[in-house]
Amino acid sequence: MSPDSLTRGSARSAAEVNEQIRALWMRAGGTLSAQERAEYELLVVEWAAAIRSHVIEAA
Repeated sequence: MSPDSLTRGSARSAAEVNEQIRALWMRAGGTLSAQERAEYELLVVEWAAAIRSHVIEAA
């Protein structure tokens, strides 16, 4: 996932991204490596964008 894709908004729903975050934590066994931590941070940013998009649509 590139930072450019994040600036255009999330193509996935917050629920989809949240499921990927949960799967990452399960695979990692609760302790993230440096690479997993970077992936996690990108996923959290994508999740937040999806949440914001949903809130804006609801308004």
